[in-house]
Amino acid sequence: MATTTHADYPLAPVQFSRLTRRGILLGLSLPQLIVLGIAILIVVASLYTAGGMGLAWTSPVWAGAALLAVIPAGGRKVIEWVPILARWAARTYLGQLIHRRRVIAPRPAGTLALPGDAAALREWEDPETGAGMIHDPHAQTLTVILGVSHPAFVLLDPGEQQRRVSGWGRVLAASCRSGRIARIQVSERTLPDSGTGLAEWWATHGTDDGSWAATTYAELIDRAGPAGERHATTISLALDMKAAARQIRTAGGGIRGAAAVLRQEMTTLTTALRAAELSSTGWLTPGEVAVILRSAYDPAAAPALERHGDLGRDLATAGPVAVTETWERLRSDSAHHAVLWITEWPRSQVYPGFLAPLVLTGGILRTLSLHYTPVRADQAARDLRKKKTELISDAAQRRKIGQIEDAGASAELDDVLQQEADLTAGHGVLRVTGLISISAPTVDELDAAVAAVEQSAIQASCETRRLVGQQAQAFTAAALPLCRNV
Repeated sequence: MATTTHADYPLAPVQFSRLTRRGILLGLSLPQLIVLGIAILIVVASLYTAGGMGLAWTSPVWAGAALLAVIPAGGRKVIEWVPILARWAARTYLGQLIHRRRVIAPRPAGTLALPGDAAALREWEDPETGAGMIHDPHAQTLTVILGVSHPAFVLLDPGEQQRRVSGWGRVLAASCRSGRIARIQVSERTLPDSGTGLAEWWATHGTDDGSWAATTYAELIDRAGPAGERHATTISLALDMKAAARQIRTAGGGIRGAAAVLRQEMTTLTTALRAAELSSTGWLTPGEVAVILRSAYDPAAAPALERHGDLGRDLATAGPVAVTETWERLRSDSAHHAVLWITEWPRSQVYPGFLAPLVLTGGILRTLSLHYTPVRADQAARDLRKKKTELISDAAQRRKIGQIEDAGASAELDDVLQQEADLTAGHGVLRVTGLISISAPTVDELDAAVAAVEQSAIQASCETRRLVGQQAQAFTAAALPLCRNV
């Protein structure tokens, strides 16, 4: 019987780099080094001032500091929880965990009615393309959203899959060479089916002759609620206005000049997508963006918004009416939400369709967002050289003190060397962050959906962790296609 090797198989496997867990010195992070340094200073000072008795009297202090630096809790050291807890306490004291829309005092024109740090976002409608652009005055970015349609990847033959994977790689490589792209966000979300497909079929093929059968059939279609779920994919492109400052001034300056520069990147993206055989459904207008934002916070209203094209098309009212954030979940108008972070991608070689168990999970309203942050070639080269130097020096320091070499550190060095070789060969470097936003009507249904998604992630060879203390900020990054960061 003949066997098939990787060289004969048309679909090539891929392997992801490991999540960097290096510290500043010997794998210790800055908070760990600070508390350990304080512990050492207390020990030395007590020995010089009071000898052994002073060391005993101060032992609760320096021992407690040392334990804070080494005891793990929830996937990180105890000392690393201090900034998160401090920020959560400050937000609780300032009342920032609860948002209620001011109905009588509406927001100023041109702003998005979003809670939290997303309240500063501004809208701009491009006069040439009609696309809705979102301006972030703090991060100095201008974001536009493209709708994408594509065939079922898992149903294609391996040769076709490999060709499309190569095409998508060229799309991402083009963003690295530009130098003006701050972030690319790919969002794949599930939505309740509103029955518009049935209505469109009846309008095209049905015979509305006024008969009893035709009237009854039309009423059934009109009353049909969500009959399942459908998938929608968008690609968001964020222009770095700081990096493109010279081009923006040349184009006239301000938002109008930034929109002109962003249109160039939009043309480049659509051309690259066409070469990758991905069909675009057009750049989203402000009304279409408003529907996405409203559906994210209020999933129960999504079918009605889709069925009635004139409703919910205003960005000024697309935000939620009420939002309440807790430690590990978020509650908005008609749903409870939780955000998972993909902490580890597959460590072994996998084929490009490895996310199929996660993407094809049925019966769950969720949004899978992949944030790509392009890194300029010169900056990537400096970062890789710095990482390689630190890894080699840490290994030498461990050998000097007699510490056993860690296999994880060796694998991380191999990843850095591979990235350096790829960069030398002309490939781009991108930092990828994966977030999964899950929504459900009740807390119990949300917990069940989170468990199902976590199990699907395990089947996809990924590790996930539920974010805590920052669910509101994580939700805007995961569920909204606005290229927000966490």
